[in-house]
Amino acid sequence: MTVKLHARWLEPLQKEFDSPYMADLRAFLVAEKAAGKRIFPKGADWFRALDLTPPEAVRVVILGQDPYHGEGQAHGLCFSVQPGVRVPPSLVNIYKELQTDLGIAPARHGFLEHWAKQGVLLLNNCLTVEMGLAASHKGRGWEKFTDAVVAHVNASDKPTVFMLWGSHAQKKAAAVASRHLVLKSVHPSPLSAHGGFFGCRHFSKANQFLEAQGRGKIDWALPPL
Repeated sequence: MTVKLHARWLEPLQKEFDSPYMADLRAFLVAEKAAGKRIFPKGADWFRALDLTPPEAVRVVILGQDPYHGEGQAHGLCFSVQPGVRVPPSLVNIYKELQTDLGIAPARHGFLEHWAKQGVLLLNNCLTVEMGLAASHKGRGWEKFTDAVVAHVNASDKPTVFMLWGSHAQKKAAAVASRHLVLKSVHPSPLSAHGGFFGCRHFSKANQFLEAQGRGKIDWALPPL
């Protein structure tokens, strides 16, 4: 298993990397590749969210489910796609809410590394997927690993914002401590966004909380590529 992540994550997650479930996950992924199956994202990007956002820098946590399973989309950050790839529908709705909330015009791309580099942890529940098969790596061990990531952020004494969109994300971070700000809504998917995501104003609420805690605000406006 390729491990490329910020050095500050290695100590709190070492127990996970050394655990039997991670050995099983590693064996599964090696076997899948040996069988000729295509796995997204590429191995160097499996831990991209943890590489760009070290633990002490985390100010906001956004939780996704699977990486995108289409050709050239996934690169290790939830909701984000690589440059030149069409903006996916859920991210289109995130941009719409950003415009309503903060007056930020929708970006013409879906590359969210600008957020990650400011302390927005864009973490998927599972970090790999087989091409064309959503949820194909569910239950293989990634969930335990990402639970450990969420638990480490939750244990920090630095007040952090958890944006929990949809029941899946809300279950993932159900026990967040009261010193953090938990913002909940339905998922931004076109199937549910009109049920409460639009108008949630999570981005301005996050910035208000972070500034009140002396942690500064996130610049949610994405620069052009």
